[in-house]
Amino acid sequence: MTSQQTIPTSSLVDGAPGAWPETLDEIAALQRSDGTQPPIVERSLSSNVVHPGERDLSLRHPDHQFTDDRTIVPSPVDSDSGNHNLADPEKISVVPLGGPSNGASTTPSDESIDEEKVEQIKHFQPINPSKTSDSKRGLPSAKRTTSGRELTEEDLFKVLSRRRTNNSGRQDSIATINSEHDGAERAEIERLMSRMFGKGRQAHSEEEKTRHVGLIFRHLTVKGMGLGAALLPTNGDTFLGIPRLLKRLFSKGSKVTGGKPPIRTLIDDFNGCVKPGEMLLVLGRPGSGCSTFLKVLGNQRFGYQEISGDVSYGGTSAKEMMKSFRGDVLYNPEDDLHFPTLSVKETLTFALRTRTPGKESRQEGESRSAYVREFLRVVAKLFWIEHTMGTQVGNEFIRGVSGGEKKRVSIAEAMITKASTQCWDNSTRGLDASTALEYVQSLRTMTNMAHTASLVALYQAGETLYELFDKVVVIDEGRCLYYGPTDDAKAYFEGLGFHCPPRCTTAEFLTAVVDPHEREVRPGWEDRIPRTAEDFQRTYKSSEVYQRNLADIQDLESQIDEQRRQREAAQSKATKTKNYTIPFHQQVMACTRRQFLVILGDRLSLFGKWGGIVFQAVIVGSLFFNMPQTAAGLFPRGGVLFFMLLFNALLALAELTAAFSGRPIMLKHKSFSFYRPAAYAIAQVVVDVPLVIIQVLIFSVIVYWMSNLRRAASAYFIAVLILFFTTMTMYSFFRAVGSLSGSLDGATRVTGVSIQALIVYTGYLIPTRKMRPWFKWLIHINPVQYGYEALIANEFHTMQIQCVPPYLVPYGPGSQPGHQACAIQGSRPGQTVVDGEEYIRSSYNYTRAHLWRNIGIIIAFWLFFVVLTMIGMEIQKPNKGGGAVTIFKRGQVPKSVQKELEAGGSAPHDEEMGEKKDVIPGKAEERHDSGEKHPEKGVARNETVFTWTNVNYTIPYEGGQRKLLQDVQGYVRPGRLTALMGASGAGKTTLLNTLAQRINFGVVAGDFLVDGRPLPRSFQRATGFAEQQDIHEPTATVREALRFSALLRQPREVPIEEKYDYVERVIELLEMESIAGAVIGEIGAGLNQEQRKRVTIGVELASKPELLMFLDEPTSGLDSGAAFNIVRFLRKLADAGQAILCTIHQPSAMLFEYFDELLLLKSGGRVVYHGSLGKDSRTLIDYFEGNGAKKCAPHANPAEYMLEAIGAGNPDYKGKDWGDVWASSPEHEERTREIQEMIEDRRNTSAVGSTRDNREFAMPITTQIVAVVRRTFVSYWRSPDYVTGKFILHIFTGLFNTFTFYKLGHSSIDMQSRLFSIFMTLTISPPLIQQLQPRFLQYRNIYKFREANSKIYHWAAFCVATILVEMPYSVVAGTIYFNCWYWGVGFPRDSFTAAYTWMLTMLFEVYYVGFGQAIASFSPNELLASILVPVFFLFVVSFCGVVAPYAALPKFWRSWMYHITPFRYLFEGYLAVTVHGVPVECADNELARFTPPSGQTCQQYTQQFIQRMGGYVREQNGMCMFCQYSNGDQFAAGFNVFYSKKWMDFGVMWAFCIFNFVMVFFCTWLYMGGARKLKAAWSPAARKQRKALKD
Repeated sequence: MTSQQTIPTSSLVDGAPGAWPETLDEIAALQRSDGTQPPIVERSLSSNVVHPGERDLSLRHPDHQFTDDRTIVPSPVDSDSGNHNLADPEKISVVPLGGPSNGASTTPSDESIDEEKVEQIKHFQPINPSKTSDSKRGLPSAKRTTSGRELTEEDLFKVLSRRRTNNSGRQDSIATINSEHDGAERAEIERLMSRMFGKGRQAHSEEEKTRHVGLIFRHLTVKGMGLGAALLPTNGDTFLGIPRLLKRLFSKGSKVTGGKPPIRTLIDDFNGCVKPGEMLLVLGRPGSGCSTFLKVLGNQRFGYQEISGDVSYGGTSAKEMMKSFRGDVLYNPEDDLHFPTLSVKETLTFALRTRTPGKESRQEGESRSAYVREFLRVVAKLFWIEHTMGTQVGNEFIRGVSGGEKKRVSIAEAMITKASTQCWDNSTRGLDASTALEYVQSLRTMTNMAHTASLVALYQAGETLYELFDKVVVIDEGRCLYYGPTDDAKAYFEGLGFHCPPRCTTAEFLTAVVDPHEREVRPGWEDRIPRTAEDFQRTYKSSEVYQRNLADIQDLESQIDEQRRQREAAQSKATKTKNYTIPFHQQVMACTRRQFLVILGDRLSLFGKWGGIVFQAVIVGSLFFNMPQTAAGLFPRGGVLFFMLLFNALLALAELTAAFSGRPIMLKHKSFSFYRPAAYAIAQVVVDVPLVIIQVLIFSVIVYWMSNLRRAASAYFIAVLILFFTTMTMYSFFRAVGSLSGSLDGATRVTGVSIQALIVYTGYLIPTRKMRPWFKWLIHINPVQYGYEALIANEFHTMQIQCVPPYLVPYGPGSQPGHQACAIQGSRPGQTVVDGEEYIRSSYNYTRAHLWRNIGIIIAFWLFFVVLTMIGMEIQKPNKGGGAVTIFKRGQVPKSVQKELEAGGSAPHDEEMGEKKDVIPGKAEERHDSGEKHPEKGVARNETVFTWTNVNYTIPYEGGQRKLLQDVQGYVRPGRLTALMGASGAGKTTLLNTLAQRINFGVVAGDFLVDGRPLPRSFQRATGFAEQQDIHEPTATVREALRFSALLRQPREVPIEEKYDYVERVIELLEMESIAGAVIGEIGAGLNQEQRKRVTIGVELASKPELLMFLDEPTSGLDSGAAFNIVRFLRKLADAGQAILCTIHQPSAMLFEYFDELLLLKSGGRVVYHGSLGKDSRTLIDYFEGNGAKKCAPHANPAEYMLEAIGAGNPDYKGKDWGDVWASSPEHEERTREIQEMIEDRRNTSAVGSTRDNREFAMPITTQIVAVVRRTFVSYWRSPDYVTGKFILHIFTGLFNTFTFYKLGHSSIDMQSRLFSIFMTLTISPPLIQQLQPRFLQYRNIYKFREANSKIYHWAAFCVATILVEMPYSVVAGTIYFNCWYWGVGFPRDSFTAAYTWMLTMLFEVYYVGFGQAIASFSPNELLASILVPVFFLFVVSFCGVVAPYAALPKFWRSWMYHITPFRYLFEGYLAVTVHGVPVECADNELARFTPPSGQTCQQYTQQFIQRMGGYVREQNGMCMFCQYSNGDQFAAGFNVFYSKKWMDFGVMWAFCIFNFVMVFFCTWLYMGGARKLKAAWSPAARKQRKALKD
């Protein structure tokens, strides 16, 4: 056996003996066509010299001169360049892999390979070992390590994926090198990985041979249109727009009035290349141009005005790539877009199925399923997601895998594409440093193995991350400041006169040089440094680095021709284009399978929907229970058929929301070339078929048989068939609308209009012959109408309708058989039985002959809408890269911005222009350091000390209990900035919420004291808590938000002027003067992430917290510069006397220096360290080193060092339990003693009145209500989209109603039309409720998640404000509707009727506001609220007496439900006054004809009957012609509606409105904590306590 040597890893610099091959190309290089093993390079130990400051480049790509303990193996692309100068040839010996040297020599490549020590990996075990042994598979027997342990796949993956559990302090690690062991591992790695990426697969894969590797871009310039700043729109703009336009026209001239936003240069003249196997780091502040750069290089070119320059991928132009090789280029946005209800395995399996190549690119005999299984196994192991395979991916509402695991799923999904060029846009946003490092290491692994070109934008890149990249580009204002090797970047900028402070990471230094507030200039260079982006760009283009960059481009271009020639030679018909891997029909099958899994993954929603259908079916079935097959059942029979059709059709409305929620995922998959969007459209239809069958069967079985529709098997199954195809058509219709609409709001407007037309123009509400010509054409394009005709024809076929009173005319005393007629259409003189087909022909103009024709037409509509959906999905484009627009309140625009707005509507806040501060060139640094103003001195000081001891927090978990915090103790003192840190899942945010008294779940135990006393009632109000989510009222300006906080949270004794003056000091302190008049808005249309974070802190500061401030992750999601600014502000506050406790993900060494004290938690919520940090964190480092941790390197980040020392984030950590170490340490005892002394001292010395007031709220309830109502009214005034949408909906529905029932006459059917016109008025409420609910829930979320916890105001003030603000807009909207509707229909024009109808309309407006808000108040989210609206509305409408008249209602419902239905009174009031005294003149086809008995006239024969039942009769040619009604009151009486009850109806509706608002208050109380109080009050423990007190 070859002897071993043990040497320090740090002494292995270039080509250590026995290093392992790791990339796939290296493995491929080890295989020769003749089967012999190539030699590997071995460096003698004499050359292993450590140079000071040399970094570990183990994960780096080869194109650099610095290497570490690595073996160098050539890769196919790099071996041709011949530009390698990696080692001294005299010190290189060539040794064959398996034995002595045969004298062959190789040219070493610049691939660097990592070496891991055997001892570090020997505790790994295979996670999913194969059940089939190697010998059984005919493979070589497993190799063993020198210790005799069998080499496992996990060992191989550990090396292959370059996982390092020890990233710092590698100088102390020991490497055991054994050549036999290395050979064994090489053989195993080659055997395993060549199955997916090795030469064996490449030799059989046309796909691998035809990849477009290598990215080159020359003179890349991107121009786009963007509005950087805008004025806040308000409702007044509608009326003031024209006067303002005229004013500008006369004062400024015509040019100002109509200019388009100017075209901006987003990317200016970029040149560079990314070679195969290289990683490019893209650095820049938010808005600098990073996203545009990545999108364009990722071939996502939609939305830009102009893109010039040349971009090529392996020598192929961007245009040709988009046309024929879309799958070779990938752009991955920062969001992880996955279906939340799919498991990780299902997500990746789907991706694999859509990217499994054909036989020509698979190994011989390898099936598709085998390829999928093997690739899935490899990526699952490689990216550490084996344990998550069965877990749902999840989202913010569905529990799933963690954020880091979701990132790795995204990487695995991208790896499956095998794209040659991959662009990743800020994918580490929101991740802590350890997870971000894992993510980038995984990318490094993928880049090396798959030989891709990877471009990655990162906002906060630590030094370890930075060292993983080969090249870096620094961008500012769309200009290239540097493009070149990462090793040279720092020296380049230092050469320009900038100074990199100690412990500042390279990435922070590179981004700081463009910021006047952050950069540091070397002495003597103050007037020589570049200051603007243009200066930097000019300097770079005249530098040697730029020339080397151009030479690098030429070097890659020289290799491209050969690559292109080889690629074209390897191409076949299958690989001539590479847009989609599998054919269209297989895409449909894959999407269908996935869509089933998506739906089945959310079983709760699926079964909830079916349960709702059963509930509605039972209600409808009971409402129309056992209808008689007589004239009395005619109207209800048409109603139930209409209802069956409409209910199933409207259930499809949910598809609209689903279409938009799934669109980003579909567009991502389209860009990944998984499938054509048209295939997804077809798959949705295929999945609909079984689900709609189940839905229709559930509903029809119950309703059809309960309501006694025609009891024949043929009739039932034809009805089911009609319902099925109509429902499928409506599903496809709403989906087509969604696919062709740019936004959900636009789609909702279209569907709102469509639903009105679908309901009215089916033939049920208005007979065809009575339709006005301008709308009559709608019946021909209404699929529901064809379905309704088919259902009616199917139902009345062969039916003989027996005429019964009151439809038998005349009946009662004096009537004689043979001289009676039926008062329904289709009847014949003297006959009391009416043929069903004659009835539908006379009433509806329907015929049975159209049945199958109509089904065919419905199917044609269905197919048409499916095709429309396919087209709509195919033409969808990703959202345009919209700029971050800063919106200013009119009159509060800074002068510089005002000038630019007047000049053309642009200000320097474009997406790719960033935020420019008002800094005078050459004086920036002086301004930053001069300290002329000290606004922090005006900030209120804290004088209290907050302590907590023995804090434990337990929650119920899987039938048991789980402790999240264990015996935590600590304190926060004034003037001290305390960091609360720990690995992900350690309980940082949990502890922060517990200390802030914001926990409302589980059991919290421990002592929380302020100055040694229990917490006052005002504790939550008197402490500031800056949430991580930055929740604000979006329409408020920065100054208004701070003033609102100051007004309601500072003590009532403080004058308002003083409160507002204090707000101005806070604005100055946080450097927000330039944005004080800007609206907070949403991300993209409002303040940027850093500005929002400052507002969050400012809102809490404005409250003048008396005790302390909590901050939860204030730097999360920010770039390094913004994070630096935030922490600098916190330092200012602490220096001003504030007590601050702040959770923070692993910060840079520079940021860590700003903190005074640290509370460090480990997993499980145990304290690991609590105390002072000391200068350069020396106190902290001494503690860990003194307790056995490894030494901290001089330049290491203490924040990363301490987390690494305690094993944070390392699942394989086997070291000491640092929680136990702390618990038994003298430091812990000292801290405990210090806390106790602090408690006693503060308790004894603090004055009695030191804890200020003990009020829960600072201001009285009246002040709260006035302030909240005012803010809410301002918010509505600044929401013209909502208000305009509300008004437009009223206008349109009013006009649609009036022109549908325009100028009604006096026939019997006209009376019915009046009724349906009123009914249409009632049906406008659901879309209006759907419109107002999101606003109510938005305000409630702001209140619940921020304002309630801070005790700013009472929940009752919230309720009052949300109710009152709707009233004036509803009154105006209702008045608009009334005027659009009432006068055109032909209702009475007397003043009383019109005034009463208007008053009732106002009451209706008030009612639906309360009704909608009451539903929203007990709904947890918008989705459930929107689902509940039709359920409740349908319930209310069903029993009001329209769909089923009073006489036709079953006795059960008529006895109680009819009387408590609010719409019954609304309907009665409307109908009673609008038909009162209106004469009725029946049309000829509405008259019942019969002959009088001999010797009697018609008047004599029917006199008693008319006196008893109403109506009138006239005689013509010996024939009596009877009209059922003589006036509108008689018509109304048939619906149990009476004019005399109009004021009772008005009063009862007021009662219902009040009841709705009472329910809003009650349900809000329940939601805001009342339910918990009730539950606690009636719990068994509470009952026992009350019983004990009685005893």
